[in-house]
Amino acid sequence: MHEPTAGAPVPPPRVPSGPDVVFTADFASRRQWVAGRSWAYPDGGPENRGDDKLDHLVADADHSRRGFFRATRRPDGMWNTGLLTTEGSEDGFMLRPGDVLETRVRLPRETGAWPAIWTWRDGGQEIDVFEYHPDNPDLLEFTNHVRGGERYFRGRAVAPGAWIDLRTEFGARSVVWWVNGERVFADHRGTGRSWRAYLIVNLSVCGGRWHPAPDPGTTEMSFQVSGLVVRRPSPGGGEPYDRPAAEDRETAGPEGPEGGDERPARPQSRGRS
Repeated sequence: MHEPTAGAPVPPPRVPSGPDVVFTADFASRRQWVAGRSWAYPDGGPENRGDDKLDHLVADADHSRRGFFRATRRPDGMWNTGLLTTEGSEDGFMLRPGDVLETRVRLPRETGAWPAIWTWRDGGQEIDVFEYHPDNPDLLEFTNHVRGGERYFRGRAVAPGAWIDLRTEFGARSVVWWVNGERVFADHRGTGRSWRAYLIVNLSVCGGRWHPAPDPGTTEMSFQVSGLVVRRPSPGGGEPYDRPAAEDRETAGPEGPEGGDERPARPQSRGRS
């Protein structure tokens, strides 16, 4: 397990102030989050081998509740993995069109690690804030599974062990992704006006079909989430970032300031159940 370098302080959570903050993640909160179970997995879990995952979801706090999402190898070849979801929680928080999610994450180093922040409800409604695989070290995956649209984004700041700031704007007409303050992809598809979805944060483990499985000597892996908030425009305030496509074209190249890939280096993973 790779923790931040000794002596290097963890970046502080970036919690914006103001009445538009509707959700501030407290990963220790049982009101906000359910641990170790998700209906995005068959029968709610604990495994999802059909999606090429070696996950065995566990609810113990050490795998998710501190903001460190961990995976530890099991004797049977599967991995105990941490997952938190707002689905089924007492608060039952759901994202909706117009919401803006901001967070800071530290990417994992270990081959086979598959971290993600994403949404889910009733067998779908999935939008991926990000997915990452260390075998493609400079690449983040952004996908709108609701209406179609995806980008494989390559950036100099993206690397195993790196801290990155992420922002996703869930516009009804266009979902927009930002990395380290730079706008990198607008899908011009959006969520639609009736979209609602629960939030999931987890660390999966690849089974080897789409991305390499963990090295035999690896027994533990992790990624970290620091400061996850959701903001919502005031009623009647509109969605200033949800502009018509004709007014929302990229000005720094087709993939934004740091470039990107139309075609992935490997087939993209599909299906959560």
